[in-house]
Amino acid sequence: MLYSMTGYGRAESILKDKTFLVEVKSLNGKQFDVRLNAPSLLKPYEVGIRNKLNEELYRGSVECSISIKSNGASKPVSVNKELAKSYYQPIMELAQELGMGTENILSTLLKMPDVVSSTNEVLTEEEWQFLFALLKQAIDHLIKHRGEEGKSIEKDLLEKIIAIEKQQAVVEIHEPNRREKIKEGMVKLLEQHVGADKYDHNRLEQELIYYIEKIDISEESVRLKNHCDYFKDMLKESEPCKGKKLSFILQEIGREINTTGSKANDVDIQKAVIMMKDELEKAKEQILNVL
Repeated sequence: MLYSMTGYGRAESILKDKTFLVEVKSLNGKQFDVRLNAPSLLKPYEVGIRNKLNEELYRGSVECSISIKSNGASKPVSVNKELAKSYYQPIMELAQELGMGTENILSTLLKMPDVVSSTNEVLTEEEWQFLFALLKQAIDHLIKHRGEEGKSIEKDLLEKIIAIEKQQAVVEIHEPNRREKIKEGMVKLLEQHVGADKYDHNRLEQELIYYIEKIDISEESVRLKNHCDYFKDMLKESEPCKGKKLSFILQEIGREINTTGSKANDVDIQKAVIMMKDELEKAKEQILNVL
């Protein structure tokens, strides 16, 4: 089974006076890259959150957003009165020098740095375990989404490999004729430029054997078939993260197709090679989405 690198998961629940929301989404990426958006009170747990994401999601560009909202009463804050008093006098003097009113001086003081700050709130162990369970739930939803997309990708990739195999069968059909065409072409050239009775027929047969061995594509056909079989077997394996392996197999398939094309020297085989290359490029584009 294949998994896509693209997915989305969400989990939300309430514990006592707090609402916890976790959202996780992932896009294509060569490696694992995570961007975490979380409130400051989760800093002590950031490493654990990142490790969990890495452990479950393997690859891709991952964005995880976590929010914690207090229900009912507003979040408690503290006011640094001494600091506010120290700001008061110079602000009053500046306002008088500029001839400006002082009606809104309190709101100005409250906006000054460090005058108003949130209380040092921390998560209890119960809240952390509750949040971690929600994180796992959101990740599970994302993985399910990845699996659903993976099914369509797997179907498409399998169709591409089968199409390559069909074109390879076409190549094998034309292979015997190709050898005859090569022989006929060489004999025709010799007769035109040397004369039908002026060349050594035994030597020609030896040269033909040597030349045909050089352009023989039977080994390429066997390797191509083996690579296609291996690709299909890999699709069936339960390993969740196999996009890179499948990409490497496609590279090997491409190598055999290119070698076949360079040796072909036959119009019908070249047409089949072009068709195989077209299917291969489509498969390579799809494999970029595979986990």
